Amino acid sequence: MAGSTVTRDGYDRRAARRPSTWTKDYLRSAVLADLGCAIVGGFVAAAVRFDDKITGTYVALSLALPVLWLIALGLAGGYDVRFIGTGSDEFRKVLNAGVSLTAAVAVFCYAINVQLSRGYVLIALPGTTMLDLVTRYTIRKHLHRMRRSGRCVLSVVAVGHELAVADLVRELKRDWYHGLKVVGACLARPAEFTEVAGVPVYGGLDEVSAAVSAFRADTVAVLSCPEIDGIRLRNLAWELEKTGTDLCVSPSLLDVAGPRTTIRQTAGLTLLHVDHPQLTGLRLAIKDLFDRCFAAAALLLVLPLLGLLSAMIWLHDGGPVLFTQVRVGKNGRVFKIYKFRTMVVDAEQRRAELHVANDTDGLLFKLRRDPRITAVGAHLRRWSIDELPQLVNILLGDMSLVGPRPGLPEEAAAYADHVRRRLVVKPGLTGLWQISGRSDLSWEESVRLDLRYVENWSFALDILILWKTISAVFRRSGAY
Repeated sequence: MAGSTVTRDGYDRRAARRPSTWTKDYLRSAVLADLGCAIVGGFVAAAVRFDDKITGTYVALSLALPVLWLIALGLAGGYDVRFIGTGSDEFRKVLNAGVSLTAAVAVFCYAINVQLSRGYVLIALPGTTMLDLVTRYTIRKHLHRMRRSGRCVLSVVAVGHELAVADLVRELKRDWYHGLKVVGACLARPAEFTEVAGVPVYGGLDEVSAAVSAFRADTVAVLSCPEIDGIRLRNLAWELEKTGTDLCVSPSLLDVAGPRTTIRQTAGLTLLHVDHPQLTGLRLAIKDLFDRCFAAAALLLVLPLLGLLSAMIWLHDGGPVLFTQVRVGKNGRVFKIYKFRTMVVDAEQRRAELHVANDTDGLLFKLRRDPRITAVGAHLRRWSIDELPQLVNILLGDMSLVGPRPGLPEEAAAYADHVRRRLVVKPGLTGLWQISGRSDLSWEESVRLDLRYVENWSFALDILILWKTISAVFRRSGAY
């Protein structure tokens, strides 16, 4: 038919290029925000640097800056739909654009021998970058609020074995801000299940394309599944290409982040090379130095608050202000942890009688309504203020600002071999467990998050966790 966009093999060119409506709205908002930030950055730099003596050259440069900024962001991948709403990649793209544009301006001016005011450049470009980061963060938070209400999400068909599909469903329900919702599943053994974790099973591995059409899915997530070999996966990719449906493939590696993986072509094969985690060397020494300096500065800053809280705890029942307990640290070395006492004085002696009422599984012991907690202690726990004395542990080198949860000796003695992996780094005042639910997490989820941190540690990840800890404390989720 004349004018048709469907080719003979069923490839729909419009479908392959058609983004979701909310995606287009998000990118439009991002472009307008980026444009506004560059306009503000350019003219603020001109006003600060030249006051009322600005020349035509800098007026022209301020007018050109928004266009240059949009081009730099586009080249850096700042409008790639894959990075919308999750992870730090979107912000990293903005930073890369700022650094690249600054370098390009410097090289261009040197090449044509233009004397450009360094003060103007140092205000305009870094200022635009920082303002854009704040603006992008604000836009992202608005997107997260919409996703919380069920809008701006992508529907997913999960493909694989039932346990892997169930894990994916639970993960995406907990981390709803990713904007992915599993609407259907295609299993290796479809005859045995009608649904998995509340998600309907459409059929087997050969019915993925039909499932996509039936559920009007945006994405197909292929989980680790031996039955899906390279040829079957290639054919599936060709089928999904015809309708513009995204394809995501999960490797069998557990919790190994992108920076540790590299795609390499070897002898006609596509190989996934996995680097070892960086657990020694200069980067770890810098982390330790940062931890101790931060702890020392924080202790000085909150010293009056520590004194006030100590007085409140002592005046409540006359008992000790601090609670000390032996915990297991890096490489199995034990140390004494410090916390503000939030329970009655004989809390440890009463633990055995309460163990049958444990609200968690595995090796952890937690009670949502622990009768041993004092009135003052309940407030301290709600805001995680009882953890502040652990800054002393960080200063002494027993703990880190970010790391796995410090375990008890009896817990560590019962660790399985893979769980002992969490002991290769220092335990942390906060960690992935802190920003992902804290006491609401199951034992298996806590272990998984601790191992994910160990396998993918980086200084940037530490900063991200510290930033998210602030919002987790104010949300008070899992704090009891």
